[in-house]
Amino acid sequence: MPDVYVKRTRFPISAERLFAWHAEPEALERLTPPWEDARVIRRTGTIRDVGSRVEIRVRIGPFWRTWISEHTACEEGRMFRDRQIKGPFASWQHTHSFEPDGPSACYLEDRVEYALPMGVLGRILAGRSVRRKLDRLFSYRHEFTARTIGAGRQEP
Repeated sequence: MPDVYVKRTRFPISAERLFAWHAEPEALERLTPPWEDARVIRRTGTIRDVGSRVEIRVRIGPFWRTWISEHTACEEGRMFRDRQIKGPFASWQHTHSFEPDGPSACYLEDRVEYALPMGVLGRILAGRSVRRKLDRLFSYRHEFTARTIGAGRQEP
């Protein structure tokens, strides 16, 4: 059974506008925190293209790994989803949702369903650490998004 991580933030901007910002070609690079040793090596298509892929080189401890994710769903202005094809997790599915809250505000929700390698042992050894890392990553992304689009954010 996968673990679930959710980060949800209210933005005073329309869902369509926030979705469009995330759909820009360099959005993933912008949203990668400066402390993360990760770089996009290759991509096909965009978040709007089901079946498009992104290949990233990530450092995990002293080792470099290849992480390939594939976009599996997109609803223009409302959500897109990607899943890990190859990478450090046993499984990983990330849903980015943009839920309107009136005409000029929305909730951005990042929902990650993931499983660590080695099953229960992986959960025992690294579960808490991975959870903290996810919280730091998505807190950074939501704060960066708020600063970049020139709109404040409000925690629900």
